[in-house]
Amino acid sequence: MPQWLDNAVFYEIYPQTFYDSNGDGIGDIQGIIEKLDYIKDLGCNALWLNPCFDSPFKDAGYDVSDYTKVAPRYGTNEDMFRLFDEAHKRDMKVLLDLVPGHTSEEHPWFIESKKANPPEEFKNRYIWTSGWCRWGSDGVKFIGGEAERNGCYGVNFFKCQPALNFGFLQPTEQWQLPPDHPDCIATVEAIKDIMRFWLRGDKGRGCDGYRVDMAYSLVKLDDAQRSGSTAIWHNIRKMLDTEFPQAAIISEWSDPVQALNAGFHADFMLNSDVGYRSLVRDGDGSYFKKDGKGNITRFLDRYMPLYEGTKDAGYISLITGNHDTGRISYGLDQIELALAYAVIFTMPGVPFLYYGDEIGMKYLHDLPTKEGGYPRTGARTPMQWESGGAMGFSSAAAEKLYLPVDPDPAAPNVADQAKDPRSLLNTVKALLHLRHNETDLCAGANLEIVHAGGSADTADRSFIYRRGSCIVAVNPGGKAAEVPVSVSNAQLLYAIGNCNIANGVCTLQSQSFGVWKV
Repeated sequence: MPQWLDNAVFYEIYPQTFYDSNGDGIGDIQGIIEKLDYIKDLGCNALWLNPCFDSPFKDAGYDVSDYTKVAPRYGTNEDMFRLFDEAHKRDMKVLLDLVPGHTSEEHPWFIESKKANPPEEFKNRYIWTSGWCRWGSDGVKFIGGEAERNGCYGVNFFKCQPALNFGFLQPTEQWQLPPDHPDCIATVEAIKDIMRFWLRGDKGRGCDGYRVDMAYSLVKLDDAQRSGSTAIWHNIRKMLDTEFPQAAIISEWSDPVQALNAGFHADFMLNSDVGYRSLVRDGDGSYFKKDGKGNITRFLDRYMPLYEGTKDAGYISLITGNHDTGRISYGLDQIELALAYAVIFTMPGVPFLYYGDEIGMKYLHDLPTKEGGYPRTGARTPMQWESGGAMGFSSAAAEKLYLPVDPDPAAPNVADQAKDPRSLLNTVKALLHLRHNETDLCAGANLEIVHAGGSADTADRSFIYRRGSCIVAVNPGGKAAEVPVSVSNAQLLYAIGNCNIANGVCTLQSQSFGVWKV
């Protein structure tokens, strides 16, 4: 397990819209370098960059045409190596986004594979039927009429994303290869070589690991335990442990028990997870809505079995949001957001902060799709650094921006919130610095549930938990709560709203949060 993960807080950057350093309307790697001090000061000491590799951008970079080349819109490989250098100078880590399940249709591998007589090396690099196939077969979607080759190719998502061939756990057709077929093994080895390229970097200037896209879906016709894909990740983890023991891999799996048992160091609880949704994405039923109907037990009923099943294997990652979901601010006001962040950043595991969530950027739901974004597009708009114009994102004219900025004159921005001690930005900074300063609030498994209001008395929506020497309590509801706690002496470290521990009672006024040292 990479030791640095225990104190890591990640900042997810969508490169296209973070900061444009050269005025072409698209964010770039130099722009990220120029904002590293901001990210570090915020309290994030690790980055996750959405795909930066060469691509035709039919799916915003998740359709890779060259895994070993930075997309020219972002800069060069040398720019990426400089980013690694500058981050490491600040004691920050960098994860790149690995897309192992498919490539772009413009990738050289696929160009060779779709020929009428493909070279043996690439003949089975992708999933091909032996002839005509209907659109869907055995859980795989197929595209026909796009190649000289006699057959149809499988895709994972869009037509432009042919699926790499890691095999079928239980083949039912002649063209379905088992995972231990030499050609499927060759696909795994090709992915390992890609990982090595950026981990090693140029002259040792490498990244610190990968977030892995759709990690559970490599082997087709897999069983419920994802045994086929799990075996592949065990293989890859063995390589990492041998060659790059401090490199981290974090999965998009949304089943931490399976993912960590497959060899990942951490796994996300995502928007699809009923427990995560109950916190912030269930409308009036969201736990952090002041006047909502949600209680913390819905989250804990899902979270605690995952926590107990993984606490000795790795970490669960709670997120504020990501590039695939609507902004967390959709439906929550500033106080509700602050309380949600307070819990996310004081729970076990490795948290992820999506760029712009620290100022409460809005989800612009009426935007037309951009590069395959569809409804996700509104969560990918330019970072709002200051008020007016392009809001500090770019010097380009409005019509040249990758996406439009929030047109609301009152849209939140970094410059204004930095001046306000009570702003959401400064709340996030205080929470993250508290987490770094208190070892017991880092990623380690030391969670004890003290009180979970709602299981018996739905008027009490408070939640109290202990992490080593720290007591953490939150009350997102509109009514005060008083809860007995087995604490005689407690030093308040941080608070939102009015709360107190005295005489063995924790008193939480409406919409309050506190952390105490005991």
